[in-house]
Amino acid sequence: MNHGLPGAYEVIVIGAGVAGVATAYALARSGASVCIIDQAKQPGRGASFANGAQLSYAYADALASPALLTKLPALALGLDPLFRLKLSSDPGLYVWLAEFLRNMTASRFERNTCQVLTLALESSQAMHALLERYPIAFHHAVPGKMHLYYSENDLQKAATTVALKQRHGARQEILTARAAIAIEPALAQVRGLAGVVHSPQDAVGDPRQFCEALLALCGAQFGVVARLDTSVTGMVREADGWRVSTGRGEGFSAQRLVLCAGEGSRILARKLGFDLPIQPVKGYSFTAPPGPEAPHLSLTDTKRKLVFCRLGNQIRVAGLAELGNSFGAVDPARAGLLRDLAREALPGGANYTAIESEWAGLRPMTPDSQPIIHWVDPHLALNTGHGMLGWTLAMGSAARLARAMPALSN
Repeated sequence: MNHGLPGAYEVIVIGAGVAGVATAYALARSGASVCIIDQAKQPGRGASFANGAQLSYAYADALASPALLTKLPALALGLDPLFRLKLSSDPGLYVWLAEFLRNMTASRFERNTCQVLTLALESSQAMHALLERYPIAFHHAVPGKMHLYYSENDLQKAATTVALKQRHGARQEILTARAAIAIEPALAQVRGLAGVVHSPQDAVGDPRQFCEALLALCGAQFGVVARLDTSVTGMVREADGWRVSTGRGEGFSAQRLVLCAGEGSRILARKLGFDLPIQPVKGYSFTAPPGPEAPHLSLTDTKRKLVFCRLGNQIRVAGLAELGNSFGAVDPARAGLLRDLAREALPGGANYTAIESEWAGLRPMTPDSQPIIHWVDPHLALNTGHGMLGWTLAMGSAARLARAMPALSN
């Protein structure tokens, strides 16, 4: 229940992307009165808007790894067009990079991967439970996913990680190119395919439509109040909670405040006097009609670092990574590179001459690839830093946060 006053709630959630809306749902289901605030006019307009759309529950591999360590010289010199590092005067970037380097050991990679995998499997269960209760529409399907490998050496390295994840509950298997083509005929157009990692229980869904549908459900079923097109201008700690002011001149009070604003969470946290180990990783996507040889399964091309995902009667293609780039607009040259890579990988995968939309977004990344799901104290919580797996991990991280909500002292 709220405080009994207009604009007073038990919880204010800042951020209406997949993490924020899922958090509002989880907290409202627990019985809390919730207000969700976002500066965009519609939910899911940031990193959730047009990302890769894959719910990669079995693919939880941490970004920092021994394999990436060998590529650092090329990255530092700007020689890898797929993964760029943008240096800046922000000292937080260099602190982040130092911690990122520490996580490139084999032991840390295994630890981080297994912990993210556990959360991903929890997220799969939470999504299943949601859709059993409320079958909202967002092009959700479970076609499975394949990671494509082009050398036996890379495939064997992947098999080591697959074995690790199998021991921790993931359902994955290594398939030869012939066996993979039998399941997904569109792979016949792929040149030099050595084999794949097949994750048959991985799903897909449109994250923007999910945010819109779940937020509408939250309002109708649980009375969640959404204040969109509303910027947060102030957060003041009071004796019994928080006072939040907005650019509209409004004021809201709440017992608890939850930061779920993705990359913006770091800015908000600084206003509260502490820093978060988050850096933006910019990614690109485009959406187009299916081509004559469009895949039905989700595909990840490991050589070109891009994904193909069927969403209803569309194909979503996403890729590229730019660490430290906080400029969210689409760079035409980078968007063109993504199109070229996609056409090279799957010539018949999409209608590349009829692209319907292009997008770029900033994904909030931590050095160990583990999101920050934490109650700082009974009145303040964080649910952010999901990186490139935000869509995958949103439901699980929200459920964890709700379960861990501490009691308030009388």
